[in-house]
Amino acid sequence: MKRRDFITLTVAALVAPLAAKAAVFDYAPGLVKEALAKGDTVFLDFKASWCSTCARQERVINALKAENPAYVASITFVNVDWDQYGRHEFTKSLNIPRRSTLVVLKGDAELGRIVAGTGQAEIKALLDTALAASQA
Repeated sequence: MKRRDFITLTVAALVAPLAAKAAVFDYAPGLVKEALAKGDTVFLDFKASWCSTCARQERVINALKAENPAYVASITFVNVDWDQYGRHEFTKSLNIPRRSTLVVLKGDAELGRIVAGTGQAEIKALLDTALAASQA
C-alpha cells in the first residue's frame, strides 16, 4: 500500500464517525422521540424558508459549528419546518410560540430555549449547554 493511500484511508476512518453524526435532520413525526430515547441531545431549530431571523440564526449556528467540531460530533440537529409543523401536535407540546425558536432537549427535559434571538453569544451559550449535556 502506498503511503498516500494509507494516509487517505486513515483520515477517512477517523472522520467517518463524525460525518455520520454531522447530519442535520429534517423533522418527521417520531424522529425527536427516537433520538431522545437513544440518549441523544437534540437541538431543535423551528424555522421557515422566508424568515430573515431564521436565516440569521442559521448563519450564526453554522459559523459556531465550523469553529467547534464538537458541536457537530455530539449534538443531533433537527430542523423543524414552521410552515409544515407550526400547528402540529409536536410543536404545541413544546409550547413553541413562533418560528425562529431554538430549543435543546435531553431525555424528558428542556435544557434551554431562544425565541427570535440572533446574538452569537446567546446561541453559543445554548450550543454549549447542549454540548455539556451530550457529554454528561
